Amino acid sequence: MDRGIPCSQIPVTPAILALEGVTKAFGGILAVKELTMGVRPRELTGLIGPNGSGKTVTLNLCSGVYPPDAGVITFKDTVLNGLAPWEISRLGLSRTFQTLRLWGKMTVLENVMTAYGRFMPALFGEALAQTPRARREEAKARQAAIEALDLVGMASFANKMAEDLSLGQQRLVELARALVSKPSCILLDEPASGLRGELVVQLGAFLKWLADERDTAFLVVEHRTQLVMQFCARVIVLNYGEKIAEGSPEEIRNDERVVAAYLGRRRGECRTA
Repeated sequence: MDRGIPCSQIPVTPAILALEGVTKAFGGILAVKELTMGVRPRELTGLIGPNGSGKTVTLNLCSGVYPPDAGVITFKDTVLNGLAPWEISRLGLSRTFQTLRLWGKMTVLENVMTAYGRFMPALFGEALAQTPRARREEAKARQAAIEALDLVGMASFANKMAEDLSLGQQRLVELARALVSKPSCILLDEPASGLRGELVVQLGAFLKWLADERDTAFLVVEHRTQLVMQFCARVIVLNYGEKIAEGSPEEIRNDERVVAAYLGRRRGECRTA
């Protein structure tokens, strides 16, 4: 049991993604320290904290960008330690990045199709030769990409170059790319970045709908406390790489450790979010 966390806050539903005592250091500096946390199926889980608290590092550990120095990460009972990012993606764990990673000179449709690869058995040589199997797999990828774009409201932009889209539209394309493989869990790194006002609320409502209707779990790293506090069922707070609180949005709003470490003047804002 985590010290200082009430029993009422301990998850009762088994986590689809779980970290147990995970630690990661860079040059002797601890970025994540003995982190134990979980993401439940069909739930939005928020991960917040000050800059440099270890949030993005945590996502990178879960997605295989960095190997943990200690501890165990499991996804659907499979140990992720030592697996490459593409191997983790094939298991059904997808992600987006804080910095957009679209190919600007490719169309929106082509960008989303690239993430369908984990379901495409055709070999690279077959794709070059355009064998019948390769053509069938490409058609499946195209259809899946169109469906994902339609889901996020971007189907009409399918043939546009990614570089011609606004920042908010590019964020939606990244989300479509994360959804195209029909993952069980998606890691979102600041998905509301570049969005303003009502669009943040719309994004939060859409993610909640995806969790409920598409059986998708989300771990959301976000500085926009409005999105986290309004739509996440549970919030985890990091500070200097350590978990200092976990609970419902209301519990987090009123946790003095969180107020002191992160929310500060935002406390009043969070109460109305």
